[in-house]
Amino acid sequence: MATTTTALRRQIGSASDLKSVVRTMKSSAASAIGQYERSVAALADYARTVEIGLGVCLRSADPNGSHAVAEGHAGSRHADDTVVHAVVFGSDQGLVGRFNEVVVEHAMAGLGSLPAQAQVWAVGERVHARLIDAGLPPSGSFPVPGSVQLVTRLVGQILLQVQVTDSDAADEPHGGTLMLFYNRPTGSGYGPVSQRLLPLDQNWQRGLARQPWPTQQRPEMLATGAQALRAFVREHLFVSLFRASAESLASENASRLAAMQRADRNIGELLTDLGARFHRLRQSGIDEELFDVIAGFDALAPQAAPRG
Repeated sequence: MATTTTALRRQIGSASDLKSVVRTMKSSAASAIGQYERSVAALADYARTVEIGLGVCLRSADPNGSHAVAEGHAGSRHADDTVVHAVVFGSDQGLVGRFNEVVVEHAMAGLGSLPAQAQVWAVGERVHARLIDAGLPPSGSFPVPGSVQLVTRLVGQILLQVQVTDSDAADEPHGGTLMLFYNRPTGSGYGPVSQRLLPLDQNWQRGLARQPWPTQQRPEMLATGAQALRAFVREHLFVSLFRASAESLASENASRLAAMQRADRNIGELLTDLGARFHRLRQSGIDEELFDVIAGFDALAPQAAPRG
């Protein structure tokens, strides 16, 4: 009896400690979500500035806006010769539900429809393992940044190691294709998305070239058109990769928060059940002790009766 109640008391203590850990992880995940979402919002203004500058470069190269600059060599290579580079964003840590499985499934579906063999790069150890299990071993991997400040380093590593240069975008657009696969936060959680960064979308380029300058004072380009175009394309790649990484991190923490909420609820139910069992066993023990006392009293009562 005593051993059973002791074991239950130990289980209740362990569950309570685990509940404290889960609550700490919930608070950390909720804080991280806001951090990465604010970074994406702050990046929007800079992204808009880059798009305006890129539109000026495109308009200078083609004043009539009749075609996209990156369309110049559209027929120079066969589609089967296109080199496809894909970056799949996942997680290094667990407790994220199906976060990595969802993005890998989306990447497999997207890459399966392409005519060329893809070179895949994984961001995160967990998604790296999932890609290997899916039969698509990555060419390399990158660690997941632990803060907003480290996202810039990750973007630099990706641009350095994934061999798709800005010249591919401006001069030889079909020399390489760069695609991103990651999870993006939604109102009810997150969902997988894909984005093709290179070659630049032709309709998107035409739209930028036709946008009017926001002020009456016209901009002046100090560098040559080709140099300025390459510079703005590099900044566009940086902005897109930074946004994808930040949104993936926000989605990862949203998935972890949901998992911790489920764990918190389950632990709460377990504690309620353990507490009820503990009180029933202790009450049963008390009742047995009372019955023993009463039985002993009844047994001794005749002997204690007064003599006649």
